[in-house]
Amino acid sequence: MVERADDELTVDDAVQVLDHLVRRAVALRASDIHLEPKRRELRVRYRIDGVLADQGMLPALLAPPLLTRVKVLGRMDMTERRLPQDGQFTLEFPDGELVHLRASTFPAIHGETLVLRVLLGHQLIVLDKLGLSSEQLATVERLIDRPSGLVLVCGPTGSGKTSTLYSILQRLDTEDISVVTLEDPIEVEFPHVTQGQANVRQGFTFAAGLRAILRQDPDVIMVGEMRDPETSQIALQASLTGHQVFSTLHTADAVETMTRLVDLGAEPWIVANALLAVVAQRLVRRLCVHCAEPIGLLNDLTAGSGDDRVLLRAGTSIKRPKGCPRCHDTGYSGRTGIFELLELDDELRDLVKSRAATRDYREHTKRIGARGLREAGLELVATGVTSLEEVLRVT
Repeated sequence: MVERADDELTVDDAVQVLDHLVRRAVALRASDIHLEPKRRELRVRYRIDGVLADQGMLPALLAPPLLTRVKVLGRMDMTERRLPQDGQFTLEFPDGELVHLRASTFPAIHGETLVLRVLLGHQLIVLDKLGLSSEQLATVERLIDRPSGLVLVCGPTGSGKTSTLYSILQRLDTEDISVVTLEDPIEVEFPHVTQGQANVRQGFTFAAGLRAILRQDPDVIMVGEMRDPETSQIALQASLTGHQVFSTLHTADAVETMTRLVDLGAEPWIVANALLAVVAQRLVRRLCVHCAEPIGLLNDLTAGSGDDRVLLRAGTSIKRPKGCPRCHDTGYSGRTGIFELLELDDELRDLVKSRAATRDYREHTKRIGARGLREAGLELVATGVTSLEEVLRVT
């Protein structure tokens, strides 16, 4: 990448290298760029389809000018090397392409590690392309049309929760209603939506921001994350007073989400009356269509979580990854979502009000035949969209 001796590296080289790294990340559909200083070199890794992929090494002397370049662009303190920092900036390339990046530094033993999150607005996914089943899609569209209530999207970090919320925002008729968001950070700009960004260091927390939003006469509120008891209680109250609220929670599945809301201090009757539905999700990598290999399933596969229903029989023909130049030898290309959607019915509301145990919730979902995450994933395995290893990895 750099055609000169290490001891002659300059900031100009850092500019070129950063541009090259970002362009390559965009070309490979990477979500994050990891720059990790080691004793004698700078390690470069991209997160592609949710998995880190090694991209080789750069000269160690490039680390300081690269960090300086990013800190200048991200309006961070260039002299501070002992504390973590974060910032945002945009790179514009000669062809007019804009790439928004979120930067985060972390002091480590051999220098500051740098992670760049690639935020591409044109990667917005429409609701019917997320991976929802036709029945789930119809339910979500019906929930979007409700005048009030709380809809939660849950899953671990990196499971696509924000993408789902943005897909919902795209379906709202913003001409006739007021839509206000509170995010950290704002990843995509919507022209007809009022978007706010939390700033904890300045005292602009999710709870404080949500209180302010309620004074802005909103119809729909999107809260990036319900991080604390105060935020969750304000969101629940807002959904009971005529507002439609969408938010996320870091929980494993729909059942755990309902119990977590009560654990956060919310009154069970408020949760039962405010919560409309919970959408649990994961992202699985799609098999590369050019090199996936057919194999026979060795053992029966069940739904899991105490559900012994056999979803895939031994001997079923499925596919596994192989790897080829088109998928960079990973065996996968792109990702899709798998979803569990649990809409609250009268029995579920009674369970919430009575502070029921998790076991009782799971017995109810099993009785009504609700499709869990593993079941949704194994349906994709059966149709050759993804591999069994991927589904078992995320569920």
